[in-house]
Amino acid sequence: MTPSEKLELEACLRRASEILYKNSDTENLKNLEDIEITVRKKVLEEVSPKIAFFLSNKRQKLVEEKKEL
Repeated sequence: MTPSEKLELEACLRRASEILYKNSDTENLKNLEDIEITVRKKVLEEVSPKIAFFLSNKRQKLVEEKKEL
């Protein structure tokens, strides 16, 4: 990953964090455990499926390209 890509990723993650925080029940974030549970839940519900979908599509494209050779 290039330095500029790292900066871009950090900016995207910062913005995603703001959105996820805004859409969380912040009154229940009273301690580190509550924060960790909320973050894990949001990542599993909102972030992981999108990343998995991207990786799945990327893999399928590579398989199709190999078949063409």
